[in-house]
Amino acid sequence: MRVSFLRKLVAASTLALAVGAVAESGAMAGVTEAMLRNVPADEWLSYGRDYAEQRFSPLKQVNEYNVDQLGLAWYADIDSARGQEATPLVHDGVLYVTTAWSMVKAYDARTGKPLWAFDPKVPRATLYRACCDAVNRGVALYGDKVFVAALDGRLIALDQKTGAVLWSKVVVPNQTDYTITGAPRIVKGRVLIGAGGSEYKARGYISAYDPETGSEVWRFNTVPGNPAGGFAKEGVNKAAHEAAAKTWGNKWWELGGGGTVWDSITYDPETNLVLFGTGNAEPWNPAANGRAGDSLYTSSIVAVNADTGQYAWHFQETPEDRWDFDSDQQITIADVTIGGEKRHVAMHAPKNGHVYVLDVKTGKFLSATPWVPVNWATGVDPETGRPIINPDARYEKTGKTFVSLPGAVGAHSWQPQSYSPKTGYLYIPTNLAGWPYAAAKDWKPTSIGWTIGMDGYVVAMPADLKVQAGAKAATTGQLVAWDVANKKAAWKVDLVGPSNGGLLSTAGNLVFQGTSGGDFVAYTADKGQKLWSFPAQSGIIAAPMTYAIGGEQYVAILVGWGGVWDVATGVLAKKGGAARNISRLMVFKLGASGQLPELPPMNKMVLDPPPFTGTPAQATRGGQLYARYCAMCHGDAAIAGNLNPDLRHSGTIGSAAAVKAIVLGGQLHELGMVSFKAVLQAPDAEAIRMYLIKRANEDKALEAH
Repeated sequence: MRVSFLRKLVAASTLALAVGAVAESGAMAGVTEAMLRNVPADEWLSYGRDYAEQRFSPLKQVNEYNVDQLGLAWYADIDSARGQEATPLVHDGVLYVTTAWSMVKAYDARTGKPLWAFDPKVPRATLYRACCDAVNRGVALYGDKVFVAALDGRLIALDQKTGAVLWSKVVVPNQTDYTITGAPRIVKGRVLIGAGGSEYKARGYISAYDPETGSEVWRFNTVPGNPAGGFAKEGVNKAAHEAAAKTWGNKWWELGGGGTVWDSITYDPETNLVLFGTGNAEPWNPAANGRAGDSLYTSSIVAVNADTGQYAWHFQETPEDRWDFDSDQQITIADVTIGGEKRHVAMHAPKNGHVYVLDVKTGKFLSATPWVPVNWATGVDPETGRPIINPDARYEKTGKTFVSLPGAVGAHSWQPQSYSPKTGYLYIPTNLAGWPYAAAKDWKPTSIGWTIGMDGYVVAMPADLKVQAGAKAATTGQLVAWDVANKKAAWKVDLVGPSNGGLLSTAGNLVFQGTSGGDFVAYTADKGQKLWSFPAQSGIIAAPMTYAIGGEQYVAILVGWGGVWDVATGVLAKKGGAARNISRLMVFKLGASGQLPELPPMNKMVLDPPPFTGTPAQATRGGQLYARYCAMCHGDAAIAGNLNPDLRHSGTIGSAAAVKAIVLGGQLHELGMVSFKAVLQAPDAEAIRMYLIKRANEDKALEAH
């Protein structure tokens, strides 16, 4: 009774404070530079809420004492049943959100009334060059415009009030190797965005564009190009590229090099620096193209001048990357007292399993501490921060398979972290998942498909129940609250599977996260005590946000299972419990009692393959081809997740002609399944068919046990 009374008392007092804060902020017609520097408490104006990308809200009407009264205020069904990764933005009572396929929607943030919708009509065939689903992480707001980057490489400016297109420009170097899934950022009146494609033949970059015209103002390439004739074309970054070229080997530029800036972009007004993370070196396997050395500026944090794009400093977190250890995860800036000294630091928890703390102004290394089990490195040099690489992890040199902890999906993937200045904790959505690596022999690049130089067939999950059970048991997730000052975990929450949602922390001593199993959960920020949950009916990978209107605080989350974990991991794709994709925007507030419709029944998938009539050699060849050209969409070992077709169940595998028409003839081109006739011939298509039939019969036999 006493606890209940205290909760009501605190709730009443915080409501009065919230109403006052909202009244002071007022409604403003257009997003200004001043607003982005000092975000009104009741709004969420950029991807990470503020320039520091802390994803911390000062709102506290919803708090640890009353969060159990949180209910569904409104929801909106999304007409795109793929992974939903965006963070909604709210300004002047309007909520803006993107969905899969780069569509933009605007709603009345109080009622959920649809205001307008924009579909860039991304060609579905673009999917073949999108490594990790047709996702999009959000828009940027500036002035009277909404900016969205489309999957096919266009940067588009829309009118905030109507959604009308003001301008649209292709900003990627080509529409064969590049895609864009990230949210643009606004820095000093310019629109900043990079691109993805480090599994293809892409060369990473970040560019700034004029918001009125879309004209490029500056560009920083993260990988040096062909050194013939020098690097004068890099302008103010000539010296930076000359230095980087010394860390590569062979003709690295012929395959692009990787290092794509596909997510993290953080601006620090105090130093006028833009900090961004870069992707993996490409190909993964250094022996595939003779790559040698650290391969700068891949798998790094890089800082450039916000006005000119001129190089300031870099810190490489994973030198000589061969494990797909991107550093594209969010970079969060804060003032933290470390060793009795207040420091202005960048905090980063990239794929490689270490929490890094760097000085923002200089890039000076302060610390790197593993927050998950790590075996690819045996330690970190305490002075330089350089990892001490485990010799066994250089799989292309040993010729043996190496199972790395963490794996290619990363200890932390793209899902946003959050930092609370009230607790001093960095909240990290954590994957505990290994990954097997084996170098391909006699690998040659081709004109389509991944350019990574790996043997995916050798490491594919076998049709063995004991092996599969062991892999599932070892593959889990966590929510980790990391005490930055003391370099240790303050608390952890164990989760069933990996690939859970991003995070939001608030002044109400709360941390919100969605799970891959479909629950939206609130914990106490200081201790990790679970206080509330809501069954969302679909796995959640996006991050929540919060805003206030008329004295009421709302919490919003985009729901819809998908992303790389679903499309690529085969039998492990459903470990978290997600059974389907039901894409919705859900908005909650105190005292609301909205209900979701009942779940429709699921179709039961029954394996009923035709008999295997091929030869063992044919099936092996088909498995090798499947691993190289098909697995990134249809799943490891021919076992799909929830989004893409599971080819073991396809009726077409009973017909050689049907498979040939799809794989070579491009019969399903409009659905995203493009023709592979540039690299495959009729015997190859038949070999893939035989592999699928063989695997389907093996898996059917497992079901009988």
